[in-house]
Amino acid sequence: MLPPVCVLGLGLVGGSLLRAAAPLTTAYGWSRSEETRAAAAADGYTVLDDLDGALAQAAADDALIVLAAPVTAFRGLLQSINQAAPTALLTDVASVKGVVAQLVAEVAPEARFVGSHPMAGTQHSGWSAGSATLFAGAPWVTCLDEESELETWLPIARLALAVGSRVIPADAAAHDLAVARVSHLPHLMALALAQVGADGGELALSVAASSFADGTRVAGTRPELIRAMTENNASALISALDDALAVLGVARASLASTGSLQKITTGGHDARMRFESRGTDLIAVELSGEDLVEELLSVGSAGGYVTAIRGDGDDVAVDAFYPDPDVED
Repeated sequence: MLPPVCVLGLGLVGGSLLRAAAPLTTAYGWSRSEETRAAAAADGYTVLDDLDGALAQAAADDALIVLAAPVTAFRGLLQSINQAAPTALLTDVASVKGVVAQLVAEVAPEARFVGSHPMAGTQHSGWSAGSATLFAGAPWVTCLDEESELETWLPIARLALAVGSRVIPADAAAHDLAVARVSHLPHLMALALAQVGADGGELALSVAASSFADGTRVAGTRPELIRAMTENNASALISALDDALAVLGVARASLASTGSLQKITTGGHDARMRFESRGTDLIAVELSGEDLVEELLSVGSAGGYVTAIRGDGDDVAVDAFYPDPDVED
């Protein structure tokens, strides 16, 4: 059921995807780094030595090509794809979706493209940081809109399911607004916390424990990777950052005037409890029929996710978890 998979970029996410896909289908990869190619090959994975060769193989196999390099490298990769495999089945694993969709439309307009984003990772990078189990239980956004071709979405969603992810359908704009708040802003906050902590001097760093370590973990991500995702989602991130600054501003004013932090502590605690209880009101549903794309988008926007895909063509049925309409907010 899965097509062959060609992964372009073998860092943390791309390398993990090659590892996870290899037992399931024909899978091979390429990296710009000779050292990375050698490491992946030494670990027993099929690695092509040059991009042209990888794309020629992908074209011959009608493989799903996965862009797993930094977003800054996408234009060059897409230009090569447009030359070697212009109608390729194509996805990406970048943490921004709007700018990537625009770039694909500009550079490789005939590609059968569905943007995707596995919400999995660590602060580490490179081939050695990868793991075949990275995606197990992780949310994996797969982009859809009213004009999407379901037959293009299906193999990408099936791959995400096959490597253990929960598939969350969403349109690109909604994805970018969401990740600005739950991924990109936390990276900025971690960077700020790390700097403020370090500014406290050696004593502050010596007494720093789990709350500081947890809050600044993603600040250990390579700066160029953080910049690539945050700067390419500037509009949504600015809105989220404004909201965060407003919350902190109110907290500061309250602390200075009344000595109270009740509003931020109560609001933040309640929000965390909502996060920890997410999914507890979901029930199993089956989706099918001519309105399937619309139904899939409804599942994602309501906090649900896809668990299985059965059949093909006009007989596709999707199993999903969706909020129980009988449970009150």
